[in-house]
Amino acid sequence: MNKLLIIFLLITTLGCQTKEKETSKKPNVLFIFADDLTYSAINALGNAEIETPNLNSLVNQGTTFTHAYNMGAWNGAVCAASRAMIISGRSVWNANEFRQGWVAGNDMDKTWGKLMEQNGYETYMSGKWHVDTPADKVFNNVTHIRPGMPSDAWEHNEMVAKFKEAKKNGVPFSTLMPVGYNRPLTEKDSSWSPTDKKYDGFWEGGKHWSEVLKDDAIGFINKAKNRDNPFFMYLAFNAPHDPRQAPQEYIDKYPLENISIPKSWLPEYPYKDGMGAGQDLRDEALAPFPRTHYATKTHIQEYYALITHLDAQVGLILNELEKTGQKDNTYIIFTADHGLAMGRHGLLGKQSLFDHSIRAPFMIVGPDIPKNKKINADIYLQDAMATSLDIAKIDKPKYVEFNSVMKLVKGETNKSAYESIYGGYIDTQRMIRKDDYKLIVYPKIDKVLLFNLENDPEEMHNLSNDSDYKEKVAQMFNELMQLQVKMKDTLDISKTYQKIKSTK
Repeated sequence: MNKLLIIFLLITTLGCQTKEKETSKKPNVLFIFADDLTYSAINALGNAEIETPNLNSLVNQGTTFTHAYNMGAWNGAVCAASRAMIISGRSVWNANEFRQGWVAGNDMDKTWGKLMEQNGYETYMSGKWHVDTPADKVFNNVTHIRPGMPSDAWEHNEMVAKFKEAKKNGVPFSTLMPVGYNRPLTEKDSSWSPTDKKYDGFWEGGKHWSEVLKDDAIGFINKAKNRDNPFFMYLAFNAPHDPRQAPQEYIDKYPLENISIPKSWLPEYPYKDGMGAGQDLRDEALAPFPRTHYATKTHIQEYYALITHLDAQVGLILNELEKTGQKDNTYIIFTADHGLAMGRHGLLGKQSLFDHSIRAPFMIVGPDIPKNKKINADIYLQDAMATSLDIAKIDKPKYVEFNSVMKLVKGETNKSAYESIYGGYIDTQRMIRKDDYKLIVYPKIDKVLLFNLENDPEEMHNLSNDSDYKEKVAQMFNELMQLQVKMKDTLDISKTYQKIKSTK
């Protein structure tokens, strides 16, 4: 009888210890990062033309922030700035300064991955990196580190030489670009195919990069199920960045006749050169100038196909998470590094401060996250870092300038942590968004735009020249200049302000 009692007590004690161990384990954090995915490219968020069943599931199972913004960039590779901000926790110009030390290997302990690792997390990264330090200095497990874009990208020096050649000879830069750019010129243009593997790109290595990333993620998830410590996974898709290549079955889902032209479509944006998004910008050289409906639809078709293919990989990753029994203790954050124009305002790329280019989807799913909830408070997509620290109960370091969204998610507040949203692109564009108004400044050409975003979400009706909005322009201009000081933005836009005032 005593032996049976002892055995019973041992079993009970071990069971309690196991249960305590399971319940005391910190939650896992799965961060999924898309590239060039604009906020309006998900079916469940209002785009009836695109198929995204698995991203729809994240929207339905969790909370979506409908107004998540990238803060800007110091060069045309907007994704590099976005990633530096999210890894370092610094705002755009501070991140630009901070990253200089990464080359020498300084301050690695202050990066996102290391902060999670220092607090007991097994960290993992796969996919697009595009940050000025080796990924294995930030994460303790890395596989298939990808560059800024697949292999048709040129070396910087080669591109600069082409710029100079085009300018010297007075020819459009787009005509000097390799196969896959300045297309399609007509409906008979067959110079490039998104499914032809001879062009490498996403097909380099024999298997589509999005599928390789899915395989990497599933491999790590299966290893993680046998470990005691929680994991932090950083999965960065190159999709849907160009070259927009997907299997034929995904292209076939989007016949051109079913694709609509964006409301704000233009054959050519009148201020493209003054804002730094002219014909000599790589992203804009993908399609011919002036834009045509046919070319725009073709690029949208390839964009949608690559997104739907990405969506399928996300579904397989989430299925594995559930199959291994880890989903119930995992928070999933999905966002993208910025948006993309895809024909809006006559633009194709992300080098603008219109919502289509700076605004990305942002969904969070987890054990106590409200389902099918949408929040319209303004956030930065880089808030994902601070949010993950909050979830893991890690004190946010003082140098992290972004904020957790968890109070908004849980309904403890309905007010954004930011009085206004700031945007800056090199030395050609500045922006402030506040109270459903947006002011955009092109200081190189002394141009100012004002939009009422509630009435004009597509940013098609400039109010800056309307006398009824004279005070609004002045107010937002002053607030933008104050934000510049806070952001350590040294670009002087006061001359543009004085010129605008004198001409009113």
